[in-house]
Amino acid sequence: MLKITRLTSIPPNEIDISAIRSQGAGGQNVNKVATAIHLRFDINASSLSPLYKERLLNLGDRRITKDGIIVIKAQQHRTQEQNKEDALNRLQELLKSVTVTPPKRKPTKPSRRAKSKRMDGKTKRGQLKALRGNIKE
Repeated sequence: MLKITRLTSIPPNEIDISAIRSQGAGGQNVNKVATAIHLRFDINASSLSPLYKERLLNLGDRRITKDGIIVIKAQQHRTQEQNKEDALNRLQELLKSVTVTPPKRKPTKPSRRAKSKRMDGKTKRGQLKALRGNIKE
């Protein structure tokens, strides 16, 4: 079970994990051993709540495809186990980011002093620029 929050968790059968060969330099080992992990998680077919599914689909993360599948590739470590753990941690962090509800914005207005200070600054700047012009005799 991949624990997301106190009440939410994902069963392992909803996460598709496959081992692939890593890219890049690595000597002889890179051509023989499949140490990289390719993790796929289908948002629509998961047991997540509809609210979390909607937030995930609206997230705009490059790891989420148009079909609603999260694709994570982990190949940073030398062993398959470490890469698997890394991929699961990254999935967990992505899902945790959706569970946090952002606070409502309270619209505020700038104070009278802030407005006057801003206008004074603009006036001073304009005067400074006017002094840069040609001198008329």
